Amino acid sequence: MLGFGKSANTSLLATLPPLSLYIHIPWCIRKCPYCDFNSHEAKSADASTTKARAGVPKLHPLAAPRPTAGEELGKGGNTLRTEDEQRYIDALIADLDVTLPKVWGRRVHTVFFGGGTPSLFSAAGIDTILAAVRARLAVEADAEITLEANPGTFEAEKFKGYRDAGVNRLSIGIQSFNAKHLTALGRVHNDTEAKRAIEIAQANFDNINLDLMFALPSQTLAECAKDVETALSFGTNHLSIYHLTLEPNTLFHRFPPALPDDELAADMHEMIFDRLAAAGYQHYETSAYAKPGQQSRHNLNYWRFGDYIGIGAGAHGKISFPDRITREARYKQPNAFMQQAMLGDAIQDASSIGPTDLPFEFMLNALRLTMGFPVALFTERTGLPITAISRELDAAETKGLITRDHLHISPTPKGRLFLNDLLEMFLPTAQAR
Repeated sequence: MLGFGKSANTSLLATLPPLSLYIHIPWCIRKCPYCDFNSHEAKSADASTTKARAGVPKLHPLAAPRPTAGEELGKGGNTLRTEDEQRYIDALIADLDVTLPKVWGRRVHTVFFGGGTPSLFSAAGIDTILAAVRARLAVEADAEITLEANPGTFEAEKFKGYRDAGVNRLSIGIQSFNAKHLTALGRVHNDTEAKRAIEIAQANFDNINLDLMFALPSQTLAECAKDVETALSFGTNHLSIYHLTLEPNTLFHRFPPALPDDELAADMHEMIFDRLAAAGYQHYETSAYAKPGQQSRHNLNYWRFGDYIGIGAGAHGKISFPDRITREARYKQPNAFMQQAMLGDAIQDASSIGPTDLPFEFMLNALRLTMGFPVALFTERTGLPITAISRELDAAETKGLITRDHLHISPTPKGRLFLNDLLEMFLPTAQAR
C-alpha cells in the first residue's frame, strides 16, 4: 500500500492518536426497515417457531405485524444460538490476533460493541470477548466500554452479567416511546418494554445513552416533544437523537412512508435543541447531547480523527503509522467473515489515505463537533500544515459557515445547519478547482 510521507510532500506524524476498539455484532432479532447498517436477522434459538410459521401467507413488508422478541427468536429468544455465538467469538479473536502487530505498544482507551444487536450475545460471551481483548491489548483501567442494546433483549440477570464482565456504559436503542411509531419503524419492542429496559439498565449502570429518532412517519411536533420529555424523565447522562432519513438499500427507501415535511422536521429539531439545553444537556455533536463531562469518549475519538481497530463482520478500522494512515474493512456477510477470519484474512479492503483526501477525511469528522477543533489538531492527526486548506477555510469563513482564529476552528450555527455544504468545500474535487 502507498503511504504518505516525505515522498508525498507531507510531514510525518509526530505522535499517534488515541486508539479505540470497535467490535461488530452483526445479528438482530429483525432487520428494521430504515436500517442501512450491516445487520442480519438472527437464527432462532428454538427452530419450532420457524416451523410453526411455515405456510403462513406473506404480507406486504410494511404491513407485517410486529413480533415480540420471544415470537421471533423462540424460547429464550433474546439470546443468539450458542453455537453461532461461539463460532463468531472464535472468529473475532482470530481477527484481533492478526491485527495486533499493527498496534503493538499502544493502549486502548475505549471499547464499543455495536451492531446489529450486541445484547443478543450472552453475558458469558461478552465476558469471553473482553477477557480475550485484555489478554492481547493494554486496555486502560478506566476505559469506557459501551454495549449497544435493544429493549426487546433485556433480562435483568443478563445485564448484571454484562456489568460484571466489564461493560460500564449502555446505549439503548429506544427510537420512540410511542407504540404507533415503534410499529411503523418495525421495532421488536413496545413502549412498555422500552421503559422497562431503561429501569433494568439503571439498576446496573450509571452511564447510559438513549437513542431516539424524530421526523418519524406521521409524527407530530407534540408527539416528538412527548418522546423527548419521556426520555428526560429518566435522567440519563447522554441522549442521541437522529433525524430519520430514507437510506438507499433499505425497505423504507423502496416503500417510502409519509414523513413530516422539512419545515416540521426543522421545528422538531429546534424544539429538541431548546428543550435539552434547558435541561442541562450540551449539544456537543450533530446528533449527540450530554450532561457536562458525560460525552461519549469513544465517539469523540472518531470525531477527533483518532484511531480505531474494527473487528467483526463489516467492521471498519483506521490505524495510523508514523508515515501513513490506513483504512480497513472486513467481509460483511457473517459467514464469509467467520470463514476468512479463521484463515487469518478477514480484511476485504485496505488502503492508505492519500494527502489529497486527508483534509476532507479530517473535516468530515471534526466539523460534526459543535465546538469544532483546535487548529493544532489538524496537523497532529493528518501530518499536514493548516496552510494546506487555507483557501477552503477562507471560502467557508466568507460564507459564514465557520468561525476561526489562530487557535481554533468551529462551525457556525449556519455551518451546522448546512453541514453538507460546508463539508463539500473540502472534497478533493473542490480543492482542485
